[in-house]
Amino acid sequence: MSEAIKQYLIKDQPYYHPVADEVALYEAAYSVRMPMMLKGPTGCGKTRFIEYMAWKLKKPLITVACNEDMTASDLVGRFLLDAQGTRWQDGPLTTAARHGAICYLDEVVEARQDTTVVIHPLTDNRRILPLEKKGS
Repeated sequence: MSEAIKQYLIKDQPYYHPVADEVALYEAAYSVRMPMMLKGPTGCGKTRFIEYMAWKLKKPLITVACNEDMTASDLVGRFLLDAQGTRWQDGPLTTAARHGAICYLDEVVEARQDTTVVIHPLTDNRRILPLEKKGS
């Protein structure tokens, strides 16, 4: 595991008290790499549950706070100019996919549809994250 991704590991066990069989269900879905969406009212423990599962599975957790101003490039990444020229900078979704991390899109319903459409091929049967090179 690279040093850059280690920053996303949860070192201490988060407090989480299971209510039913959600831990086993998450582990079963995770074992077959099934994407999942957690739904519930504010404050019910969705974020804490994901933190706990990332700790339990020893997987990095990359959390993205979604909002209506977020673009697809904010999720996937973009080309940047620096002193050496043009370079690609991964976004949080690409970083998670490259390193096998859990990517938690917090409040994903707040994101625009033209932004969230980039996750479709990653979460369907294709399991890919297309990164197009713009302008050659």
